Amino acid sequence: MSNYIFTSESVSEGHPDKICDRISDALLDAYLLKDPHAHTGLETLATTNRVILAGEVKSASPLTQEMHEEIVRSCIREIGYEQEGFHWQNVIIQDYIHAQSSDIAQGVEADDEGSEGAGDQGIMFGYASRETDVLMPAPLYYAHAILKSLSDARHKGSLPGLRPDAKCQISVQYEDGVPYGTSAIVLSTQHHPDLSQEDVRDIVRPYIQNILPQGWMCDEKNFYVNPTGRFVIGGPDGDTGLTGRKIIIDTYGGAAPHGGGAFSGKDPTKVDRSAAYMARFLAKNIVAANLSNKCTLQLCYAIGVAKPIAIYINLHDAKNVNEEKLSKKLQEMVDLSPKGIRNYLKLNRPIYARTASYGHFGRAPTLDGGFSWEKLSLVDELKREFGCS
Repeated sequence: MSNYIFTSESVSEGHPDKICDRISDALLDAYLLKDPHAHTGLETLATTNRVILAGEVKSASPLTQEMHEEIVRSCIREIGYEQEGFHWQNVIIQDYIHAQSSDIAQGVEADDEGSEGAGDQGIMFGYASRETDVLMPAPLYYAHAILKSLSDARHKGSLPGLRPDAKCQISVQYEDGVPYGTSAIVLSTQHHPDLSQEDVRDIVRPYIQNILPQGWMCDEKNFYVNPTGRFVIGGPDGDTGLTGRKIIIDTYGGAAPHGGGAFSGKDPTKVDRSAAYMARFLAKNIVAANLSNKCTLQLCYAIGVAKPIAIYINLHDAKNVNEEKLSKKLQEMVDLSPKGIRNYLKLNRPIYARTASYGHFGRAPTLDGGFSWEKLSLVDELKREFGCS
């Protein structure tokens, strides 16, 4: 189909699952800050006034349970939860984090030659498309941006009537494969009990219009705000949250395949995370170098094995680039072993809590190394190699 409607959704940092992602990644950052070579697999569950931590850690400088608790409360406070059913001050925290299994550790430690195996088996996908300036699919990009703008305004005190929990779903219209508008928008946001459905509609409308390109706003009958009419009870008081349940929101909004692995709480020895970042880095550089208008790339790993056991590249509409030659060139340019990926993208840093909401991709690289996988450092060499202007 060249003419179609495609839908993606995003959720705010106050969504129960995203609270859990944030806590898991904040704990990871704390471990990496003390020990850049720490190994973690951290999970969080949140429900009415309770947070449960579980998972495994290997670190030269382990954190105490008191440190874990301080991080949990800080995350909840920063998100903005001070409601009766979920409050950063009185939430009950149960901590079941333990030492990493030696069976897992022996597969990923460096051998005598410095080679290091993948932390798990798995397949990871990267994707890029010319639909937006940051080479991300339009439906997901705008859903993220709308919720982020509402969150920023709430944190600044501009929207005192809104609460942290929110979701946004956008249906984008395509003609000849190019996005040109929205057919429907659904936005649900937690709010103060004194606000009516129409009040919330009036509050969020200008934020949506400011984010969407001119002329993209759907008609009124397809603009749904809090469709149930009321959204006062929210966050973990209204629904249980778990780490890793928003993997499609975290990546490409369903516009590309997904290998199934979640990101949050996992240190970069785990290819679920690091190889997915590298796959995005490669796909984005391919599209930015004008080799194609969109690219889907897959990396495949086996636990304890350093190099990927398979690489797949689909340039979709491109006819003049040999994908086999491109695959070989990329492997010459970048070491795709877990250790090579971590070194190239400089992933052993406390840069992960910021990724927990509004997507891991399509974000601007930061001076401290955050979102390094969004850099375009391969573009010039790819253009030279494949003769693309």
